[in-house]
Amino acid sequence: MSETRLVALAGQQNAGKSTLFNLLTGLTQHIANYPGVTVEKKSGWYSDGGRSVEVVDLPGCYSLTSYSPEERVARAFLLDEAPDVVVNVLDASNLRRGLPLTFQLLEMGIPVIVALNMMDVAEGRGLQIDLAALEKRLCVPVIPVVGRKGQGGDALRRAIAEARDTRPATLNYGALEPAVQELQALLADQPALKVYSARWLAVKLLEDDSEAARLLSERVENPHPILDRAHRLRAAIPGEDTAADKIATARDMLAADIVGTCITATRAGHVPMSERIDRFLLNRWLAPVFLVATIWAIYQLSIVQGYELTKVTWPILAGIRNIAAGLLPDAGFLVDPQIRSLGLWLVDSANTLLNYVPIFLILFALIAILEDSGYMARIAFILDRILNRFGLHGQSTLPFILAGVFAGGCAVPGVMATKGIPDHRARLATILTVPFMNCLAKIPLYTLLLNIYFPEAKGLMLFYLSTITVIAALLVSKLLTTTLLSRHETAPFVMELPNYHLPTVKGVLRRSVDRTWLYIKKVGTVVVAIAVVIYVLLQFPGVPADREVAYQARAETAIARFYDALDGNPNTAAVPDQAALIDLINVHTAYKAARLNAGGRDAAMAIDARLAEEHPQFAPFVLRSRVAADKEAAAALRDLAGERTTLRREMREDKIESSFLGMVGRGLEPVTRFADFDWKINVALLASFAARESSVATLGVLFDQEDGQNQTLEDRMGAAQGAEGRTALSAVALMLFFALYPPCLATVIMVRVQTESYLWMGFSIVFPTILGLAVASTVFSLGSALNLTGLQAMTAVYLAGLAALLIVALPKPWMRLPARAPVAEDSP
Repeated sequence: MSETRLVALAGQQNAGKSTLFNLLTGLTQHIANYPGVTVEKKSGWYSDGGRSVEVVDLPGCYSLTSYSPEERVARAFLLDEAPDVVVNVLDASNLRRGLPLTFQLLEMGIPVIVALNMMDVAEGRGLQIDLAALEKRLCVPVIPVVGRKGQGGDALRRAIAEARDTRPATLNYGALEPAVQELQALLADQPALKVYSARWLAVKLLEDDSEAARLLSERVENPHPILDRAHRLRAAIPGEDTAADKIATARDMLAADIVGTCITATRAGHVPMSERIDRFLLNRWLAPVFLVATIWAIYQLSIVQGYELTKVTWPILAGIRNIAAGLLPDAGFLVDPQIRSLGLWLVDSANTLLNYVPIFLILFALIAILEDSGYMARIAFILDRILNRFGLHGQSTLPFILAGVFAGGCAVPGVMATKGIPDHRARLATILTVPFMNCLAKIPLYTLLLNIYFPEAKGLMLFYLSTITVIAALLVSKLLTTTLLSRHETAPFVMELPNYHLPTVKGVLRRSVDRTWLYIKKVGTVVVAIAVVIYVLLQFPGVPADREVAYQARAETAIARFYDALDGNPNTAAVPDQAALIDLINVHTAYKAARLNAGGRDAAMAIDARLAEEHPQFAPFVLRSRVAADKEAAAALRDLAGERTTLRREMREDKIESSFLGMVGRGLEPVTRFADFDWKINVALLASFAARESSVATLGVLFDQEDGQNQTLEDRMGAAQGAEGRTALSAVALMLFFALYPPCLATVIMVRVQTESYLWMGFSIVFPTILGLAVASTVFSLGSALNLTGLQAMTAVYLAGLAALLIVALPKPWMRLPARAPVAEDSP
């Protein structure tokens, strides 16, 4: 077996690490999470002279302190995995900002190669970099690259292959140098610490780094003398600045000196293009306009146009379902074999997921464009001041946009997009409030209820629904961050606005496909597995025996009428018994499904020809014919098929009502009656946990129409609700509950993936349920007591929420919060 060389990519955010990672590894990549945290772990491979090289893209960070999960993960990997070489990716146009991390990597004693990325941007700014001088100052190879254009990849691979072990670099910390050397000597005498750089560990102890102290306590039998000496040395430092501040200053001064000796600015006074663009896009008055336009473009291109693409993909998925139906055991007259029912149930569950793949592909491509161009950071910068008042972060913006700030998003990519939020408290708050947004799957139920109860006020009600969820998310976020999440770590908001870049088609497509595939793998497999559970809950224990006998008797009567209608008809020979009759019905059903998905007249004629060839005995029943006997046979089959459809629908409704889930729906009525929910509404809401669209589909089954009628679901529900005394106030309570209802199954699974916690996953279900039911019950009860109409009740709720939002958001004169402390140059 050939030796594998381990390479780590380290660098600050926006330095182009991901681009270089893709340049080195191509398509041989794996994306997961580091154990115990939600920080993304990307690894890939390439072959070099018969030797396999594994490349790990470490999280972007500015230092190797313990301020954020990203920094802790990056440092733990370097210490525990001991890579053969670290490729330190630096932004050539902003070298001073990235060099402090370089110094810390050099102090660790790991072989380092500097990949000087974005050389084209530096040249465009008139910066001439003396690579030889830079190599001499850093004592490591410096490779110029332009990752997004694929330039410098071969040179970087050669440097990686030639990298050798180096001694830890020594950075003079001025007045602190004696203290660093004293601690270094103490640490060098500890055999258990030989695998670590004593120089680096000494600096970390002097910085009062908690993770370094923990490492010392774990490795050394008696660490207290060293820890005590480090404490005394820190306390003896004169002045107000801490040791960490002085160390950061020393690194920054060295970085400034290196930049001053290695870089020549040939265009002094020139305003960079990115700054000129920001003067326009970040203008106090124009910034909100561009932001709204960007949000609108995301919706229009991904949700609207992407949904149009589903009209192309859905026939393909429907065709796959027809193929699966043909491979599974044949359907029965009334009851299908369980393996067929379960198989089609799983296919339908998977198709529900896959049907939105075009939307996700476009959505993730647009996100990649925003990220690569540099505008994503600007969005966070614009909105951070507002969101911060509610415990959120500037980077919470994108998750809310994706989840459907107004209407049409999806909570799954919204929760996925929280990965980049560096503030742990704000990240959890965002994850737990993203599902309140109006995802596309909520719209059918809103549309149904508005058409029934608010035909004259649909516009105003849609405005209320599209904005009240944002109000709820902000208020709940404030509640969570001041209570349950108050002890979770937070991080200062430090936003470095990267240079604007033109995204590459290859990079955008790759990230779009990667993220979509990750969504399918992580969510799709779990959704299909849980679909089995939902299937069991809806199918068992089944229709009671006495009613099943009654259904069977009706079926026998319908079959008898079929044969009576064909008395004397020569086509009767094709169906001598019930087994042949079931075959005929199945052929007829498959034929109709195939014709429905036929792509034009020629395709339809091909289907007719194939049926005549494969089932000539059934052709007179199914295909159009002018022969009187054939017309009579076709009419008899249509009547029988219609009766069979009615019976199967009634049995399905009966089975749902008698199922475990149906019984749970009736069992919940004593609690949900305060919101005016009966067992049918309860079952629809329970079914919608698997997928929001299931609410309307389930209601379509539960509010079925009588024989001989042809009413819409709105007409059927309106008549039934009116007969049962339900009003527009009931609809308001239901819509408010649905707006605050727990996230769907796919989103819940993604909450588990992003939080790495079953407790938070459970909380994401329980808390919204209690909140939604409390709000719906209060609104219905008070509205009934005050004799309010549905529109009046909704208006009152909206105004109350808006007032609460303003009270929370406005600054309190009696509360004077301390100003944010300035952040050190190499802080996160």
